Amino acid sequence: MQTAETVVGGIRFGEGPVWCPPSTTVGTGTLVVTSVPDGKLYRVWPDEQRFEALADTGGGPNGAALAADGGFVVTQNGGIDFAKMGVFGDAPYRPITPGLQRVDPDGGVSYLADVGFQAPNDLVVAPDGTVYFTDPPPYPPPEQPLGRVWTYETDGNVRVVAGRFQYCNGIALDLERVPVVIEGHGLMRLTPDGEREWIIEHLGPGGGDGFCLDADGNFYVAATVDHGVRVIDPSGNEIDFLAIDGQGVTTNCCFGGADDRTLFATDAVPGRVVAWEGLPTPGLPLTPWPD
Repeated sequence: MQTAETVVGGIRFGEGPVWCPPSTTVGTGTLVVTSVPDGKLYRVWPDEQRFEALADTGGGPNGAALAADGGFVVTQNGGIDFAKMGVFGDAPYRPITPGLQRVDPDGGVSYLADVGFQAPNDLVVAPDGTVYFTDPPPYPPPEQPLGRVWTYETDGNVRVVAGRFQYCNGIALDLERVPVVIEGHGLMRLTPDGEREWIIEHLGPGGGDGFCLDADGNFYVAATVDHGVRVIDPSGNEIDFLAIDGQGVTTNCCFGGADDRTLFATDAVPGRVVAWEGLPTPGLPLTPWPD
């Protein structure tokens, strides 16, 4: 079993890791992660084991996706009062409007969409430039299934493409570029004809949060309270578990590194970024926004 190595510590409740490859104009060879309680994006230099603030979004930045100019698109959940949750009690609570934010390469922040959302969580960019993003209700979710999946299209229009989720969380595209979401404790595929099918209905005691794919179509799911990353093949079988020592909460992961065979994960509690190097299969390439 491969061992997770700590890249940096001190990033409180990190989320939305994004690798910035050599093709980007800013931050080559770095990782960018969000901090939900701090309302910031941080740039991480893995080889130097250091990080610094890149942008102040306010609220609670959650997922992030790379833009073609080296900036980012961010799902803004509006903010969470972590003091009420009994963790990171000194974190500032700065609630703002939930929505989809644009972070420029120089750190400037604006909204792409800010009307009608609950608590946007995660996002992915399709090859045509469409942004798919999940919009669950604020946590903890109510009994009614209020979660939705939206698209932000290249002309600026937003629309709901699926609804009535109990708690839709992470989202990615599979090898056929079909959206897959974390719903409840499982992985669910949203088929082009509007149907839904389980890839796996039960991921484990803690379910899953964010996830990514490798080039073979395997899903690498942040296993929350199970503290690690669970690897699921396209048929829904668990084929590996990448554990993190100790106790904590794992929220999201992405591939990166010089050969795209390093898996980075945000270990939100205690508040660090970890990595597994030399994985056998590289990550599935992602589309920057806009294409």
